[in-house]
Amino acid sequence: MRAIQISEPKTLKRIEIDAPGDPGPGQALVRTHRMGVCGTDISCYLGKFPFFDFPRIPGHELGVEVLAVGEAVSNVSPGDRCSIEPYMNCGSCYACRRGATNCCQHLKVIGVMTDGGLCESFLVRADKLHPSAKLNFDQLALVETLAIGCHANDRGAPGDGDHALIIGMGPIGLATLEFARLTDATVHVMDMNPARLEFVRRTYGIENTIPFCGDGSELERMKELTGGDLFQVIIDATGNKHSMSGALQYIAPTGSLVYVGITTEEVTFKHPTMHRPEASILASRNALPPDFTRIIQLIEDGTINTDPWITHRTGFDSVLDDFESFTQPETGVIKAIIEVT
Repeated sequence: MRAIQISEPKTLKRIEIDAPGDPGPGQALVRTHRMGVCGTDISCYLGKFPFFDFPRIPGHELGVEVLAVGEAVSNVSPGDRCSIEPYMNCGSCYACRRGATNCCQHLKVIGVMTDGGLCESFLVRADKLHPSAKLNFDQLALVETLAIGCHANDRGAPGDGDHALIIGMGPIGLATLEFARLTDATVHVMDMNPARLEFVRRTYGIENTIPFCGDGSELERMKELTGGDLFQVIIDATGNKHSMSGALQYIAPTGSLVYVGITTEEVTFKHPTMHRPEASILASRNALPPDFTRIIQLIEDGTINTDPWITHRTGFDSVLDDFESFTQPETGVIKAIIEVT
């Protein structure tokens, strides 16, 4: 059957692979209908993602259809439309025993550490499928991106009266914004791309937007917006070492900085920058199973609308021609969807 592989940095290859066969106990055979292209896929393609090995079939933001199930599977049935929780945890390590399945010590993320869903069909653990009778495949493919933002927001936990800042308005920053705006915090966003700030103002009504110019003007704007207090919660979704290194200068006393973006490079800052405000620095990795359930319900009831996110779309046969453009912010891409089937 057909599949697309990232064979080496900046190289996509169309390949033929064996059909997956029948599902075993606890497994489901699924057909990929939609794949969302996220920052992780872009980083993998560019050779910048730390947990990725070449060659690999990408695809972890997926809207799939269940074709068949194996023995002892009761949560899904053939014909169900599902989102996939792509974090294949072991269930027995220290992290899993504590309920932190998102950072399992033996974690394998499909499409990153094992082959993913940019193919016609594949086998997956059935317990990682989250069905919905209401959502379409586009919506289901975006649940995992939203889950990353949901978990990042939970790590920062902005509360009533807090000023919260999200840095970077790519898909992960937007996903984080979806959940920050459901809190009682005052939400601010920063990006160096004016078009993305305009998208946030137009789509979410967020007026506290901060253009990053690198000349210090952003800090003055922050002080103006917060009455000089700066931010109790900062979530950096850029994956850019310069942004991640500089984010502490925006933090309020006793505030928290959450890194949800990933870089392979060193993040550095002078210790007093952290020590003086008694800041907390947190990481946010992947998401947890209840996040998927919550997100599906929020999309079903209209609290979250994913439609404005999808700015680019391509078919399976055009991926090799179109993928490079998805790496270029100047194309206006926010979220690209691949119509696999």
